[in-house]
Amino acid sequence: MSAWISMISDAEASDDLLDALALARTPHGTVDNVMRVHSHRPNTMRGHVALYRAALHDDSNTIAQWLQETISSYVSILNNCPYSLANHWANARHLIADDAKADAIEKALHADNPEAVFDKSELALMLYARKLTLHPSQMEQSDVALLKREGLSDGEILEANQIIGYFNYVNRLLNGLGVTTDGDTVGYYSNND
Repeated sequence: MSAWISMISDAEASDDLLDALALARTPHGTVDNVMRVHSHRPNTMRGHVALYRAALHDDSNTIAQWLQETISSYVSILNNCPYSLANHWANARHLIADDAKADAIEKALHADNPEAVFDKSELALMLYARKLTLHPSQMEQSDVALLKREGLSDGEILEANQIIGYFNYVNRLLNGLGVTTDGDTVGYYSNND
């Protein structure tokens, strides 16, 4: 079982659901469980697809893709979400394209010690991600001011905020419904090199 609730197959899908499933298809031609778990409510699937693509895979984002995926992975580690971590760390590792560097980053993030591998704006983003994930009610203007002092633009701060917010949403969706990667193609780049 790939989730604690049923997921409707393509063969059993209504026309409305088939339309949503078409929107949610990956470059591999499949619908990952993270989207298929919405099959009883196609409108939330559509909303999820739009939010995901806007937050993480939009061409107007200027934070480096490897760093977007690393932020995503760190939030997923903090939330203990194996599903998102499996997918987005595979993406980050691919984009980092340096096994030694990726190993060091992975070790530091799992130890909740981003200071061991990051500095300047990258470290500021990781600290912002940690605080926003674990202590959202304690956020202050000074948290954003630090990002600005490290050279991040307002647009980049918004990008990071949306990635962090999205992964806090999706981690709770996945963990709350027991969604696993069973049957999924893990990682965006697995067959897309």
